[in-house]
Amino acid sequence: MKSQIVTFLIKCPDQKGLVAKFTSFFYEEGFNILSCQQYVNGIADRYYMRIRLDAEDVGISKKDLEDKFSNLAEVLECTWSVHYDSEKQNVAILVSHTSHCLYDLLERQREGAIDCNISLIISNHNKLKPIADMFGVPYYHLPITKETKAEQEAQVIQLLSEHNVDLIVMARYMQILSENFINQYPQRIINIHHSFLPAFQGADPYRRAYERGVKLIGATAHYTTVDLDEGPIIEQDVERITHESTPKTLKQIGADVERLVLAKAVKCHLQHQIIVSDNRAIVFPESGE
Repeated sequence: MKSQIVTFLIKCPDQKGLVAKFTSFFYEEGFNILSCQQYVNGIADRYYMRIRLDAEDVGISKKDLEDKFSNLAEVLECTWSVHYDSEKQNVAILVSHTSHCLYDLLERQREGAIDCNISLIISNHNKLKPIADMFGVPYYHLPITKETKAEQEAQVIQLLSEHNVDLIVMARYMQILSENFINQYPQRIINIHHSFLPAFQGADPYRRAYERGVKLIGATAHYTTVDLDEGPIIEQDVERITHESTPKTLKQIGADVERLVLAKAVKCHLQHQIIVSDNRAIVFPESGE
């Protein structure tokens, strides 16, 4: 195996000796353990681990590594995944009219703050094409109506396949994806919702927040599931407001929160910091290696 960092994400029933069994396995295969993060959910009796390994001078192939770990995982009743840092992920961004999240992700990717290839941008409007052109990213305008939804989604899926997309980011894409679409990309679609979920689900949350007189507004990044705005929450943040705030100023304040929340969620996914368990996202902090 070439020199690279390997990340294992592991979840299994909690039991004694798990740390020793996992770390001994990797030590015996010649890996240097860079970090080992773990969490035990005592209520569900579940164990979670994120372990980062340096594969320099390790002789085992990827296939042999995965086959051998599968044997251990079967004994311990583990669900697991392995990720290789040398394999940069391809990201597709879906947008509609609003530009702030799109521009922020493109800028962060260009500056190296998020490590991925932004392979394409897909929109049901042509308004944001100049931003894509500025960053040299292919832009596909695929209009959608109620009557053409299935056809448009088929076109989107075809583009995602052609570009070998690993992660789909809904950067204020104001369309509800079909169950068929979502089920093809489990835990691979991240949405930014301009509200602190579970409050103000659905459309126009800033107007409803204003009408309710809230004192905090926020944003939530979550994995998309067939239940609207109810997928596993990856990241959230809030900003304090006053009674003087209007729906317009709430949107302006909220836009800054949305940028930060979405960027952090995307980075956590790309760095393999997330394990989904039922409808909860276990998000490990960024390790310092």
